[in-house]
Amino acid sequence: MSYDLAVWEGERPADDDTAGRVFTGLYNHYIDGEADHPPTERIASYVAALVERWCDITEDEDDTSPWSTGPLIGEASGPLIYFAMRWSMADEASAYAADLAKSMGLVCFDPQQDRLRS
Repeated sequence: MSYDLAVWEGERPADDDTAGRVFTGLYNHYIDGEADHPPTERIASYVAALVERWCDITEDEDDTSPWSTGPLIGEASGPLIYFAMRWSMADEASAYAADLAKSMGLVCFDPQQDRLRS
């Protein structure tokens, strides 16, 4: 079982419903779309900060990484990253990921609960 977050560049939506629609549009274009989009510089910097805090699961020899897939940068496409973390570490890791996103001027959205993270 995992916990997923979506983080993207752009204006913070006014409410959760709008955020859900924005996320769906971004997901359909950048994740499910036909074209391959390299991560933007800001998203790549965000991912670098995440793996600076906890190593990428592909390098996790001590089983301390919260990330469910790796390399984590592989979950990024264009201005969006949609990534999963292990359920057992989701509280701490998702709080850190949301705080980091906010500090970098990015939007953080919880697709399981269809709500913005602050």
